[in-house]
Amino acid sequence: MNPSTTVIAGDYLRDLLDQPAALADTQAMLRTQSFPAEIPRRLAQSGFDRVVLTGMGSSLHALQPLRLRLAAAGHAPFLIETSELVHALPALVTARTLLIMVSQSGASAETVRLLEQAPSGCYRVGVTNTPGSPLAQSAQAVVFTRAGHEGSVACKTYLTALVALDWLGATLLGEDIGRTQDDLGRLDRTVAGRLEDWAGQVAAWQAEIRGARCLFLAGRGVSLATVGSGGLILKESSHFPAEGLSSAAFRHGPFEMLGPDVALVVLAGAASSIPLNRRLAQDSAKAGGKVVLLDPEAPQPAFRIPQVADRLLPVVEMLPVQMLSLALAALAGREAGRFEHGSKVTTIE
Repeated sequence: MNPSTTVIAGDYLRDLLDQPAALADTQAMLRTQSFPAEIPRRLAQSGFDRVVLTGMGSSLHALQPLRLRLAAAGHAPFLIETSELVHALPALVTARTLLIMVSQSGASAETVRLLEQAPSGCYRVGVTNTPGSPLAQSAQAVVFTRAGHEGSVACKTYLTALVALDWLGATLLGEDIGRTQDDLGRLDRTVAGRLEDWAGQVAAWQAEIRGARCLFLAGRGVSLATVGSGGLILKESSHFPAEGLSSAAFRHGPFEMLGPDVALVVLAGAASSIPLNRRLAQDSAKAGGKVVLLDPEAPQPAFRIPQVADRLLPVVEMLPVQMLSLALAALAGREAGRFEHGSKVTTIE
């Protein structure tokens, strides 16, 4: 099967190929972005009772690197799905809470409900792609992305949210913004280079996963963003059974499912976790699974992760997962990313 003829073009493919431009536009926005100095100052002086990070779907997963970054700095943030925050844990948000909300539309049902429920005095920081949205209008501070219109499953809005959240993390913790912007400024070129041979990458994925009936993604640390969002977009864009979880969690049960019809994609991840994740890939291959290791030293270009700062790995790790979504959809004869039962913005809780 030749993917250059079997990948059905549509909004999703166009959005994928537009990602370098979206990243460049977002980086330009961040170079002019202002942010209230009061927030990092209060955070440094323990002026908030807690920090709560929230979103739905890929917006929630995109917050994983910021969660780890804040925790490493001693702030112990809560990472909670917005719906659960609204219905199960509303008391967690108080008048002294720093609430960081991510929503590409800024108008999902759960986001609007949380904005209505948040008590007066709660400091709301929004990350969104949509000026004029309820989130943009209600937050005391807003970090905008410039992904442009996205007609299908979250891809360029997800990558630009990762970039905006990296900038936000550096700002909140008083880190060197110039260095942060230098790191971010190289990403659009890295992503553009990776997408040049997208059809060849789809072909490589088809060769590896043909015959699989289900798929797992596993990773550690910042790569939890990729496996979480990856599992979601594979189901949403390709209608293929997929689950993302930590590498350790995969060993605690799902490892027993391995066989010739079960695929496992392992992310080598940050330098400190590479040996553990490579061993998981080796052990899973010995157990008979279809295993692909996304690694900076992978022999096949389709599975090779570009060198970036560890905290930015989720941006480049998602690219091969996106190509995998195209491969799975093509094998099934479907247009990747085409909504059949839902819509881009979820308006029902």
